[in-house]
Amino acid sequence: METTCQPGLQTRLGRGQIDTGHANLGESKLQGPGPNQGKQLTAVELSGGEGHPPIVKSLLWKSEADTQLFAAALAGHPELRHAFIELHGDLGAGKTTLVRHLLRALGVSGRIKSPTYAVVEPYELDAPSTTQVGETGLFTVWHFDFYRFGDPREWEDAGFRDIFASRGLKLAEWPEKAATLLPRADLVLRIEAQADDARVVTLTANTPTGESLLEGLPG
Repeated sequence: METTCQPGLQTRLGRGQIDTGHANLGESKLQGPGPNQGKQLTAVELSGGEGHPPIVKSLLWKSEADTQLFAAALAGHPELRHAFIELHGDLGAGKTTLVRHLLRALGVSGRIKSPTYAVVEPYELDAPSTTQVGETGLFTVWHFDFYRFGDPREWEDAGFRDIFASRGLKLAEWPEKAATLLPRADLVLRIEAQADDARVVTLTANTPTGESLLEGLPG
């Protein structure tokens, strides 16, 4: 599978929102599959809500290997290519680590940069294995980090409204910083770091697309 990584792409963005000079995400601490591989703790419950009732699932990641396995499973789902996923968690919880593993699983082979200062980094990928009828294999992944987002005017000036209205995968860290402007996420991940370096992950599916993604995940 050939992939094209374009971290400096400025499609539809204005006022130089893409910063191609900031640092790499850093080295992975991946130590290889842990002893719990395939044994993630899961609890599923249904809760009410307007429109599509949210479906909640909890996982326990005991190591970064579990994060990588989760990302690989998510990357193989056909509906991922047009989903919007929010990632919540404190600094150091592992949001960017998950995104890095997901982008690698989708085929990004070049440098993966943090969008903390640029707000968004786009990647155009070729994924023929997820092509549906009437679609090409090409799709775009938009990695957002709204940690430093504070001016609603930037939403329009940078073309974010157009991005979220278009097809493609959107991944958003710190979505609460732009909560009033974002559409409803298909899937919401909340990552909580534990004292032993494990992670408790709560996944909430808010749409039929999110439910389909959730059902295709291990655990």
